[in-house]
Amino acid sequence: MAIDIRALDLNLLKALDALLDERSVTRAARRLSLTQPAVSGMLMRLRESFDDPLFVRTQRGIAPTLRAQELAGPLKELLSGIETMLLPRAFDPATARMTLNIASTDYALQAVVLPLLAQLRRIAPGVRVAVVPAQHLPVLERLERGDIDLALITPEYTPPELYARHLFDERYVCVLREGHPDAQGAKGEQLPLDRFCALDHALVSYDGGSFSGVTDEALARIGRTRQVVLSVTSFLVLPEILRTSDLIAVVPERVARAAPPGLVIMEPPLPIPGFVKTVAWHERTHRSPGHRWARSLLFETCGCGD
Repeated sequence: MAIDIRALDLNLLKALDALLDERSVTRAARRLSLTQPAVSGMLMRLRESFDDPLFVRTQRGIAPTLRAQELAGPLKELLSGIETMLLPRAFDPATARMTLNIASTDYALQAVVLPLLAQLRRIAPGVRVAVVPAQHLPVLERLERGDIDLALITPEYTPPELYARHLFDERYVCVLREGHPDAQGAKGEQLPLDRFCALDHALVSYDGGSFSGVTDEALARIGRTRQVVLSVTSFLVLPEILRTSDLIAVVPERVARAAPPGLVIMEPPLPIPGFVKTVAWHERTHRSPGHRWARSLLFETCGCGD
């Protein structure tokens, strides 16, 4: 059966896209700012146009038919193309009004988002930034749905379907308070391995409760261990803990450099593998002038060029 293109307006296609994402008429209606009966009526028109049920009821809502699943990808591309077509081609940061949604760990919040925000406030004061946690985030799905625009993650967690850019390589350093018995006149120097292993350590465990990390894996390779007595879930609280105790921590260097005064940075006594920080984004925003500008500013802020 041939589909009459005149029966398909943009609102129907947007409704189909929302239904495919939400798998619920109620949630789709909420997303579209419409009533549930209105969305149900649009679904009936879509069924007539495509000569297919498109969705069947399940215990958890509605499930797409094979025909609806076939439509999902082309529909995303079509709506993205229409959105791009309707956007103004010129982007003026000084007068722009937009919201940038960024998925970030608290590490990336300090190392990437805060420097970016300082630049945005100076160059584009009308650009708002919303930061959401990146841990356990279904990155591809959230970027595809438009819940987030950028994801600050690592290469191993970057789905191949996304655009991605290397931002920087990070390494680890030791941090302890000024006045610590092992920090006297030792700024920038290397702690002896025996003393490093004997000290009480704190670490960050995003999942919570873990007393082992990349440092312990490095120590295990040379047959050594350390004493981890404190596990926290955030880098944000760690500097204050170190300033008020004799604990030591191995942290990313950018976190250590951004910490308030009162801490001493020293070299670890053994090689500890660092990590790569990457930014990922979706085809949905790839050609948007505003998002292209924001990404360019992010690259510049991180020192990786355009």
